[in-house]
Amino acid sequence: MESFLILSDITDEEVIAVGNSIRDLPRLRKLYGDGRWRKMKGVALIQLRSGHIRKAEIHWYEAHGIGRKEFKRKGYLD
Repeated sequence: MESFLILSDITDEEVIAVGNSIRDLPRLRKLYGDGRWRKMKGVALIQLRSGHIRKAEIHWYEAHGIGRKEFKRKGYLD
């Protein structure tokens, strides 16, 4: 799994899935607890392990009271 650091605010946030339409919902509830889970996507500047800075689309899960979890880079936009 590639690690990266988010350098900017996440823009163009959009909900991809909510509740039971999230395939990983049972795992998320087991790891982080019950909540109204949403799968989200957005755009941010990230710094890769190599030190390069890129604009990328990122995906993550979030729930009220739990926060944002499991960020994934899905593609570069620059």
